[in-house]
Amino acid sequence: MARKGHQDDNLLMDDELTAAFLGDDTPQAGVTGAPDPAQQVQGEWDEEEPVAGQLAVDVYETREKLVVKARTAGVNKSELDVSISDNTLSIRGTLSAGTEDGVENYFVQECYWGEFSRSIVLPVPVKEDEIEAMLKDGVLTISFTKLKQDTVKKIQVL
Repeated sequence: MARKGHQDDNLLMDDELTAAFLGDDTPQAGVTGAPDPAQQVQGEWDEEEPVAGQLAVDVYETREKLVVKARTAGVNKSELDVSISDNTLSIRGTLSAGTEDGVENYFVQECYWGEFSRSIVLPVPVKEDEIEAMLKDGVLTISFTKLKQDTVKKIQVL
């Protein structure tokens, strides 16, 4: 992404900041192929099929464990589906906005509400029967016991 050339070079431009949070990889105005903002009418929304949001995760390891953390604030345990198959972790759920009675118009609507999902191929082998998952203070933490791979298996070439 291009950065503003004046003031603080560490700051993202407003549209870059929005793109960074919303995952918008579309070209920016002024770039070849970018939509012309003058042709966009304020208040018009493209009506597309809803797409499940992608859950942001942190994946790290300790000496004994592989840990996956995800922000799931606003999600009930009953709304989460966590599974593992063939060393791939899948997390699915729904963020419910509740009902907002009497709303006639949104001026800003940045919060994602609806279904989300994420599948992650785990970077190290784990014991699939030794997994702990905990939801606390809006953070889902899944801990896996890593398989020890101290020995090298020799493979005979035929």
